[in-house]
Amino acid sequence: MNLSKRNQAHKIYPYLLKDLEVTYSNQVWCSDITYIRLQQGFVYLVAIMDWHSRYILSWRVSISLESTFCVEALEEAIEQYGIPKIFNTDQGVQFTSEQFICILKKYNIQISMDGKGRALDNVFIERFWRSLKQEKIYRIILTIVKEAKAAIKEYIDFYNHERMHQALGYRTPSLMYYKQKVA
Repeated sequence: MNLSKRNQAHKIYPYLLKDLEVTYSNQVWCSDITYIRLQQGFVYLVAIMDWHSRYILSWRVSISLESTFCVEALEEAIEQYGIPKIFNTDQGVQFTSEQFICILKKYNIQISMDGKGRALDNVFIERFWRSLKQEKIYRIILTIVKEAKAAIKEYIDFYNHERMHQALGYRTPSLMYYKQKVA
């Protein structure tokens, strides 16, 4: 299911992360949307992740692909965690919308977008989707949106605070995120 269709009228920004050394929290954030299957239909999940620590900063679930839920997640992340230098997304209409781009510009955040059809440009959030689905979503039956939200919240809490990552030296995303904030 392709969730990253773009509006041809919206501006596409260059990919800024190629060969960039990401060495601290809030240097780069990324975002993406995935779908979660319910017994009857789908819900859509957007998450905002700190690229360095893999910490999930905010997330929202929606029954539609309108950009509002992405904007709300972005506003929450900025309010709670500050302002990143760079924000990377795919070229989806939600992320190229005037409403979303205006927030990034308001805070002078550099805008980076994956190349067309290049999911690996945003590899860390793609890996998070795989973990979420394999370790939680595919193991349960979700019938209503409320159940999906509860399952997602439970997994993100686990992922941020308990799930160790080999790439992070067997530390959790929260330990990496807050360690860098204090240092």
